[in-house]
Amino acid sequence: MQRLAMDLRMLSRELSLYLEHQVRVGFFGSGLGLSLILGFSVAYACYYLSSIAKKPQLVTGGESFSRFLQDHCPVVTETYYPTVWCWESRGQTLLRPFITSKPPVQYRNELIKTADGGQISLDWFDNDNSTCYMDASTRPTILLLPGLTGTSKESYILHMIHLSEELGYRCVVFNNRGVAGENLLTPRTYCCANTEDLETVIHHVHSLYPSAPFLAAGVSMGGCNFSVGWNTFACSEHRHMFVKQVDMDHVMKAKSIREFDKRFTSVMFGYRTIDDYYTDASPNRRLKSVGIPVLCLNSVDDVFSPSHAIPIETAKQNPNVALVLTSYGGHIGFLEGIWPRQSTYMDRVFKQFVQAMVEHGHELS
Repeated sequence: MQRLAMDLRMLSRELSLYLEHQVRVGFFGSGLGLSLILGFSVAYACYYLSSIAKKPQLVTGGESFSRFLQDHCPVVTETYYPTVWCWESRGQTLLRPFITSKPPVQYRNELIKTADGGQISLDWFDNDNSTCYMDASTRPTILLLPGLTGTSKESYILHMIHLSEELGYRCVVFNNRGVAGENLLTPRTYCCANTEDLETVIHHVHSLYPSAPFLAAGVSMGGCNFSVGWNTFACSEHRHMFVKQVDMDHVMKAKSIREFDKRFTSVMFGYRTIDDYYTDASPNRRLKSVGIPVLCLNSVDDVFSPSHAIPIETAKQNPNVALVLTSYGGHIGFLEGIWPRQSTYMDRVFKQFVQAMVEHGHELS
């Protein structure tokens, strides 16, 4: 109760200061209007602190992983305070790309070949100015996997790179085929279930820096850590590559993601039915076999990945898996603060976890 009272006083003070700068008493003709607004603000603050601001649920399959996170990644056990004027899931999901900043990042592009004759675009941030890891051969490498139709230019990717730069790490962004401006050399893009391109990228990056710590962070359809969900491939501009394989006129008339998957994605990757594709694309089917420490952050109000689909019971059976579940945050939202431009809760989880794994990961061995 004492902590709740302190939070209430702090939030009431923030709201009062905000209103003092935004609301002119003269507009109401008297102090009555401002008093009503302040009264409403206090009532809203009570509701916010009692029903909105909550500690996330931490689900782990092993006591050692739980202790590791509490010791080295404390943000996953701290109260998450969503932005007071934008905590609802759809608002968080829609506003994040427009509110958060886009830190400038200079990439080095690399195109690598695949076994089927295609190519993959990798955008590197080498961080050669790192003072913590001046030896490039041992500089920690973070592989970043964007979400559906996402590239290295997404704001959440840029923020992850900025945070990695502060830690002295190197980053490489895996752009799925056909989404980053490179030529599509084969009639194949990507889907939720196929990992061949990802395996190619992992082997390539590891071969370049075999002595460097190697971690990965995926968002949404990237599927490793943040807002893991069911979304899959969306149509790109490379229509001419697929005319011999599928009826593109029929595909373009699809009115839902499921129709598109049925007419295009499942056909392109050889699935007999759309249900076969969706079954194979479900990450929870592979959760039991995860053999390295994995932390996944999801909001239970995610508009794309419903709470009933989160594999809580499966996670409890694997000591290498930890789920952090917030009550609010939407899909890749996790906005916090009065004006959440520079950082989100997801950013803080990312920074603390990758740093914990680089500096203390040996404790989990």
